[in-house]
Amino acid sequence: MNEVLLLITAALWGFAFVAQRKGMESLDAFSFNAMRFALGAVVVRLALFRSFRDQSKIVWQLGVLLFFAAAFQQVGIIYTSAGSAGFITGLYVLFVPLFGLWRGQKLELKTSIAIALSLGGLYLINSGAELETSIGNLLVFISAIFFALHMQLVDKYSKLHPAGVLAFSQFTVASLLSVLAAILQRLFLGGVSLSGFISGSRQALIPILYGGIFSAGIAYTLQIKAQQKAAPSAAAVIMCLEGVFAMIGGALLLSEKVSLQALGGALLLLIAMILVSFQRNMLTKKPD
Repeated sequence: MNEVLLLITAALWGFAFVAQRKGMESLDAFSFNAMRFALGAVVVRLALFRSFRDQSKIVWQLGVLLFFAAAFQQVGIIYTSAGSAGFITGLYVLFVPLFGLWRGQKLELKTSIAIALSLGGLYLINSGAELETSIGNLLVFISAIFFALHMQLVDKYSKLHPAGVLAFSQFTVASLLSVLAAILQRLFLGGVSLSGFISGSRQALIPILYGGIFSAGIAYTLQIKAQQKAAPSAAAVIMCLEGVFAMIGGALLLSEKVSLQALGGALLLLIAMILVSFQRNMLTKKPD
């Protein structure tokens, strides 16, 4: 069951790359994130209202990490190619187990092999991403670190709070921080007028709806639910399949061509997922 939840999460995140790219055509990164996370919070609160009985605490730590991860990624995409951004973001599959070692988590041999396969698959899917030094690649690299820290923190807090409470908390905090960042950006760097913002929001309505309802509200909540029982390193390998779904989304919705090299990368990621899925103890956390 954990594999299915993680696979759905990867699919929703993968197609979200298309929504993010379209949304950025008419909105700045912080405004887009603010609206999609706010919508995600509303969706979770309405759909999982029973989770909030006798639960008034906001777990702010997840929201802070999610804000920085999403912000660095969104801004970084502006200054680098989609291929580089896709590959570098996927490096969280390497950082998650590294941070796990610091928390005392063991790294199994098959997990290590699956991680290596995932990195190779991500590289091929993103057409041999150009990894030259650039501000965009640096920002996306930082986002990958924050995404890995977020996954490890989800592993910690999912033992202590209901999935709905954690999801609502992180979306609320990430949205508020994004609003603050958008205001500061306009004050110090300038930006579009109010009428321009409203017009841009209308143009980005579909990407915002997808990003808020599916990518945030549903996908991140499923991630938290799955990580209540799934080991972080194995979960990261399966969620790397978002690269495959991003490729499919680009082909179906943006008419992007899919090369044989990219198909080979998808195959490597599929093998990595099968490797961790069939070793049941890797997808099940041992009792503390």
